[in-house]
Amino acid sequence: MTTLPILFPSLSISSNTNNSYKQKTLPFCSPKSLHKNPYTSRSSRIFYKFPSSVFPTESQDEDDDNDDEAAAEEYDIVSNEVESTSISKSLKVGDGIINDNEDEDEGDDEDDNDNDDVDDDDEEEEVYYIESDGGEESEDEEYEVESTDKVLNVEESKKQRVDNLRIDVREFGHGIIDANELASIYPFRIDKFQRLSIQAFLRGSSVVVSAPTSSGKTLIAEAAAVATVARGRRIFYTTPLKALSNQKFREFCETFGESNVGLLTGDSAVNRDAQVLIMTTEILRNMLYQSVGLASSDGGLLHVDVIVLDEVHYLSDISRGTVWEEIVIYCPKDVQLICLSATVANPDELAGWIGQIHGRTELVTSTKRPVPLTWHFSTKTALLPLLDNKGTSMNRKLSLNYLQYDEFGSELRRKSRRRENDVRPLSKNDISNIRRSQVPQIIDTLWHLKAKDMLPAVWFIFSRKGCDAAVQYLEDCRLLDECETSEVELALKRFRIKYPDAVRVSAVKGLRRGVASHHAGCLPLWKSFIEELFQRGLVKVVFATETLAAGLNMPARTAVISSLSKRGDSGRIQLKSNELFQMAGRAGRRGIDEKGHVVLVQTPYEGPEDCCKILFSGLQPLVSQFTASYGMVLNLVAGSKVTRRSTELDEIKVTRAGRTLEESRKLIEQSFGNYVGSNVMLAAKDELARIEKEIETLTSEISEETIDRKSKKILTPSQYQEIAELQEELRARKRRRTELRRKTELEKVLSLKPLLKELEDGHLPFISLQYTDNDGVQHLVAAVYLGKVDTLNTEKLKSMVRDNDAFALKAAVGDFELGDVRGFMPSYHVALGSDNSWYLFTEKWIRTVYRTGFPNTALTLADALPREIMAELLDKTEMQWQKLAVSEFGGLWCMEGSLETWSWSLNVPVLSSLSEDDEVLQLSQAYNDAVKCYKDQRNKVSRLNKRITYTKGYKEYKKIMDSAKFTEEKIQRLKVRSKRLIARIEQIEPTGWKEFLQVSNVIHESRALDINTHVIFPLGETSAAIRGENELWLAMVLRNKLLLDLKPAQLAAVCGSLVSEGIRLRPWKNNSFVYEPSTTVLNIIDLLEEQKSSLLELQEKHGVNIPCCLDSQFTGMVEAWASGLTWKEIMMDCAMDEGDLARLLRRTIDLLAQVPKLPDIDPRLQMNAKSAASVMDRPPISELTG
Repeated sequence: MTTLPILFPSLSISSNTNNSYKQKTLPFCSPKSLHKNPYTSRSSRIFYKFPSSVFPTESQDEDDDNDDEAAAEEYDIVSNEVESTSISKSLKVGDGIINDNEDEDEGDDEDDNDNDDVDDDDEEEEVYYIESDGGEESEDEEYEVESTDKVLNVEESKKQRVDNLRIDVREFGHGIIDANELASIYPFRIDKFQRLSIQAFLRGSSVVVSAPTSSGKTLIAEAAAVATVARGRRIFYTTPLKALSNQKFREFCETFGESNVGLLTGDSAVNRDAQVLIMTTEILRNMLYQSVGLASSDGGLLHVDVIVLDEVHYLSDISRGTVWEEIVIYCPKDVQLICLSATVANPDELAGWIGQIHGRTELVTSTKRPVPLTWHFSTKTALLPLLDNKGTSMNRKLSLNYLQYDEFGSELRRKSRRRENDVRPLSKNDISNIRRSQVPQIIDTLWHLKAKDMLPAVWFIFSRKGCDAAVQYLEDCRLLDECETSEVELALKRFRIKYPDAVRVSAVKGLRRGVASHHAGCLPLWKSFIEELFQRGLVKVVFATETLAAGLNMPARTAVISSLSKRGDSGRIQLKSNELFQMAGRAGRRGIDEKGHVVLVQTPYEGPEDCCKILFSGLQPLVSQFTASYGMVLNLVAGSKVTRRSTELDEIKVTRAGRTLEESRKLIEQSFGNYVGSNVMLAAKDELARIEKEIETLTSEISEETIDRKSKKILTPSQYQEIAELQEELRARKRRRTELRRKTELEKVLSLKPLLKELEDGHLPFISLQYTDNDGVQHLVAAVYLGKVDTLNTEKLKSMVRDNDAFALKAAVGDFELGDVRGFMPSYHVALGSDNSWYLFTEKWIRTVYRTGFPNTALTLADALPREIMAELLDKTEMQWQKLAVSEFGGLWCMEGSLETWSWSLNVPVLSSLSEDDEVLQLSQAYNDAVKCYKDQRNKVSRLNKRITYTKGYKEYKKIMDSAKFTEEKIQRLKVRSKRLIARIEQIEPTGWKEFLQVSNVIHESRALDINTHVIFPLGETSAAIRGENELWLAMVLRNKLLLDLKPAQLAAVCGSLVSEGIRLRPWKNNSFVYEPSTTVLNIIDLLEEQKSSLLELQEKHGVNIPCCLDSQFTGMVEAWASGLTWKEIMMDCAMDEGDLARLLRRTIDLLAQVPKLPDIDPRLQMNAKSAASVMDRPPISELTG
């Protein structure tokens, strides 16, 4: 594999030192010169004591912190906020928690080193909990450091210091390795949580570290690697992303030298026997399959002492989280685990789980960021603090009422302050208008950042198109000076010479101005180039998708988050708090910035209230995503195998003893979900049962029978009789009122029918929609009426309304005389709201119709009519409707519009500008009569309520009703708590074993493995050896005789159809195309469709839902590349992003490269696969770095 080298060794750093990085330093620091380091001597000793306290302990604030102040001075950081430290340690043995036997007296000055001693003979699992918030060291936590005269040579590189340590270890033995010695390789004072983690590792424990993003967790793994390499042993370092693996590979090469570091990903295998081996998590999981239950020396982990699981919070990832759980379960117990996680809500559960199934584990947590964050909110006119001075609530200047006053001018502000309390509730339309008026352009926010010296910035936009559009929007904004521009030009020239096909031509102009985009649509080589320029301060703003937040070393002074929601498979989904904090963690460069800045931006849909809601919602817990796969089942259960000796006879050859189902079950039940279930879920279920019982008791207290009984007890017979009769009459009148209200609605809808029919071919009128949300807030929405769904040319919408039961309508029939209304059938209609949202509704939700609207005439002779244009835009949208309200007359649904509909929505006026005189809703006399009857009945109810208040026993009766109301409110609060508990229980409900059996049944029935005898058949052997999402499906295809006569390029095309999951065309590109595959390839894929259908039916039969990819859409592109087309030829007017095509080709190469190594595959197919992979693995694909 060719990695991207440092392209600028001879270039000088920009004069702007605040925005630049020095070469050859740790990624997150820029140290000042040191004259002496007291932590470099092997004679230095640290004594400490832990308080005897039961986990968990809560940190206590202190006024100063000598340790962190010293560290800050060495980083040249000035911080006004110093947080405290609370360190606790408890020892968990069996089911109990044992406190350390230490004297708790403050005056105790005994030298106690027992904490460093570990009883190797103790077979019980032990879990230590250490909590570090970066504060003052307590008296129970005494650190005594002996000063030395050893001087640290700052000019000495970190690699030289590591080499010197290795020499010392060889000379003096392993005993000299301690936390001080490892800390001495860094030219700065390491943080407390880093020191605690290193000490835990040196005690022989596995370690779980939970700390904020960019706080320096990698240093812990690096220190562990130094210790491991010095001992002559091996360490594996795993990451979730290839790009991150490549980055760590480059960093570790600088520290240990290229000969001591290796890399294993799906694309590359470099120095696989190195002492420090970097790999993706899936690679390690596959290595561990053969080592389950064995010591590391007996399995595939020869001489491996340590495994680092970076970004272990990926355990919650729906699609890949199971890999992290499997690694912990399968990992030999004599291997230490170092698990590095961002801050999560339940690190104690993670550490407890690892301690239970793997061995003694210590938890180190830190909530302090080395560079504090400040939160801002960007509007059209200002960049304001998001929070108040205390940081506990939203800045009041960002409230909707304040912005409303600001919008309508100073006249309102001159009026009395008491008017603020009299402001009418804001409707959805009002909120939308205020938010829209405050939405800033990119340039507005950028100039605020530049004016406040908050660049460089990483700007998160959740779409590739949005990132590229932002760069183009800023192409005329110059953010670089002449010197920096010259450096960029030189860097571009060198990059173009070395990687001519990797230059992203459309991004060059923006790069010369200091802006760039970074997303999966770019070639990895180009992304690495952007990262390097950004770290050197030559790119001031990078527009990136959220994948940039996943551990890549690309810190900035500011992180801008453009929206709090993003598009998902089921519509727009709101960011989770963990995702928000992960992106915010990119802000603040250690050793450079005094503080980092996070800027949230006003959007038409989200305001500062939404930001604070997520910000204060707290961290989310890690949730198990353990699932069974074909590869897992085959590798765990398979024992003897069938070898074919002749066409008539099969021979069973025993290779190893397969695990019984009971043995497999014990492994599967060690999942994180089962651990949490056995502890947390039991407590949650107990609380849920208690709440449900309490709700049942309270509900009985407010029943009519109970209230009636209490009333009889308190009131006199005459008083009770009077109130009871009036209450009965009141209930009857309320029932009549409800009937009349329903009749009024039906009469109104009936009046709307003919009017809406007349408008189907005429102009597009403005309408007002009205509904009440779940919180009882009434909303009014201005919209332009498009038409009845049945009459519009919108096939997707028609099909959805017709086939989806959620949109089913019933004829409205009442229990009273409705005249012509009886049997009325509502209809669905469509409108585009002023908030750029589509609305799907029945006549029930129309408040009124106006005369004015859009004329249904073409703007130019060549244009289509507005109704046709809007209907086409609607049908292009994915049908992801959100229900706003529901009634017996049909629901009201909403769906976000697109950029194309934005200009149309801007022309929809606000309701306040539409006059009642413009209303054209001609209501029938029957409707007017119904309204009159309804109002009369409502007045009768009101008068009767008032009459009840004048009765003699009303005061006592009111006390009963007030108590019932209070009880009802309590019931509602308990129901809310109950829903949360149910949601939590559903998250942690263990399902691993059930899925394991379901997958086993598919394997058994497909003749891959006999689940009873554990005999594995050739199909199973191939499936067990292959890597992929559906191993069984891939094996079935590769063993199919149809592929034997294919040429190498055609075989590559078929393999490409198996791995194109998630690859898409660019719908915003015109005049684009993809190469069509050959007829032979299409015929093969058509034949494979039958095999795919059979497997899907088998999976459905056993309840297994594992996708089987087979897509011919991009096979022509793969075939063209495998046939020898150049990169420029294949990308010319291509309808795919460069990054997508590169990813597809790399996946195809990865699958082809596996074929020659798979068992029981025809040699002809293996030869063709090897040939195709060799042809395809050429620049720029062969030079990908992630």
